Amino acid sequence: MPPFHQHQLLPEGVFDCSSAEGLNPTQRDNSKRRFHRIINYFLPAFEIDSRARSQTYSPARLISLTYKYALSDEGRNNFLRAFFSSVNLPMVTGDAEYDDDGDPETLRASVLGFADYLLDNFFLPLKASAGKTPQLSPVFHSASERVQGGPQTFAGTPDRLSALRGACLVRDHRRCVVSHSFDIAEAQARMDEAGETNALDDDGNLLYQDPNRPEPLEVAHIIPHFLTKVDANAENSPSKEAAVAILDMLDPGIGCWMEGSDVDRPRNALTLTRPFHVLFGDFKVFFEPVPYAQAHTYRINSFLSRYILRGYTLPLTRTLYLSENRTIDPPSSRLLALHCAIAHVLHLSAAGEYIDRLLREMEGQGVCATDGSTELDRLLRFGLRG
Repeated sequence: MPPFHQHQLLPEGVFDCSSAEGLNPTQRDNSKRRFHRIINYFLPAFEIDSRARSQTYSPARLISLTYKYALSDEGRNNFLRAFFSSVNLPMVTGDAEYDDDGDPETLRASVLGFADYLLDNFFLPLKASAGKTPQLSPVFHSASERVQGGPQTFAGTPDRLSALRGACLVRDHRRCVVSHSFDIAEAQARMDEAGETNALDDDGNLLYQDPNRPEPLEVAHIIPHFLTKVDANAENSPSKEAAVAILDMLDPGIGCWMEGSDVDRPRNALTLTRPFHVLFGDFKVFFEPVPYAQAHTYRINSFLSRYILRGYTLPLTRTLYLSENRTIDPPSSRLLALHCAIAHVLHLSAAGEYIDRLLREMEGQGVCATDGSTELDRLLRFGLRG
């Protein structure tokens, strides 16, 4: 495992780019060249410009990929501002080819500290929350109104999660959006009422002729719930404020979608079977938009091995269901794009595997690095923070 680099939260304002001036094309190009030159100091030659996955976790590549997969030029500019502020170097000084990057060891410590900041305050807690949306009995009465603009309550309350599950089941026609499996409890209830050969699905088709096996269904958040948990004083902790700020670098303005009860709106949720909930929440399965296709059409792909994929027909293309008269928001294409970007950063930098190993250590499973070491400082701090 990479060594742990002791650091604190970055100074206030490092990630607040809302008032920063824009860069002209020359400044942006010079800043990009300097950024990539600095990052390349700390990458093996074979990983520079590589599209392959790192074999072991690479902090420098985590930084590089987070920049690459930001969803807009504005987000990448904001990321560059945060990076250069963190490493205590000016963003633009003229010709990037002749800039002095300072003492190599000081620069190395600053770059690794920035990677730690991203990992500890965003990617680690994000992965730790994978597939953990609580599954409560669905509430259908006025569900769409209550999760789309009704009285605001704290995110994650049982009432809101029950309403969210009910709204998503209605919108998604009580089917997993990936496998199209119908909800097993609803199927049995309809067959008990109408008879096995007469029961219909939400589209008027006979359930007993459905080629897909019914399964228990769950609601899954696209962007996990941990980002907006509040403390006893109803104020976000500094670590969660940092996580939202990093979100805003990946997609400027998206952080406000994650505030309070907004995280529990149907635009941030999908109906999935339990296996797909786990895989999607773990950023192993992701949705890519299909160019020039019907709205809300995605290619659903994965980073899974062939062994794991046995029995699953991935990749595949799906057009998501919409509720009648669009009374319930569809899954947000913006949030699905953000989820897809995060999945690629975690996979290609090997940060996802590294975090999984950390979490197994935290659960007491005794997984260590090859030299027998563990990152107790990081694990303890994350445990106290969570």
